[in-house]
Amino acid sequence: MQAQEYQQKVFIVDDDPDVRDSLQWLLESVGLTTESYENALDFINAYRPDTSGCIILDVRMPGLSGINAQRKLPEHNIHLPVIMISAHGNVDMAVTAMTQGAVTFIEKPFDDQVLIDHVHSALERDRRRCDQKRIQTSRKARYDSLTRREKEVFELITSGLSNQEAADALNINRKTVEGHRAKLMAKMEADSLAELVQMAIALGIIKVTE
Repeated sequence: MQAQEYQQKVFIVDDDPDVRDSLQWLLESVGLTTESYENALDFINAYRPDTSGCIILDVRMPGLSGINAQRKLPEHNIHLPVIMISAHGNVDMAVTAMTQGAVTFIEKPFDDQVLIDHVHSALERDRRRCDQKRIQTSRKARYDSLTRREKEVFELITSGLSNQEAADALNINRKTVEGHRAKLMAKMEADSLAELVQMAIALGIIKVTE
């Protein structure tokens, strides 16, 4: 399955207008699309669900600080990679930001190319996240299209039972199980039992023990 192309944005959240303008100019000069906000609440309120991209977030801002904003993002269903920036960085701030999921912590003034590299890396990371989400949504839709009996056969054969064992468990004949198996594999677009097992794991139908 090919990766889908996304219109990605770099969201710049910094209370310093000069920093916002500078970052917008820099990133747009290399072909990136940006949106800027002077505080985290404005960004959170304006963010549209399912937008792909990344966030450049200043640590120290009036009202909601960058660290606190980062902590609140998941509550608003915002799961974009965060690049934290600060003119007053310290080790504690960096550790907090990184342990909360920031992809990096950069102190101002920073090298333009270093920032651009981190932004491209964050965008690629979010592109992969969106691809996985799209694949999982499609996989779930295919599973939901199965009949009740096909779902029962799906669960039994992916848990390791043979066609005959699945037939015995369901009190039906083996040929019927084989028919359901062929239909469910076609609906799930699975080319092999191994692929079907991987789908069952991804859907949470079977659990992988540590």
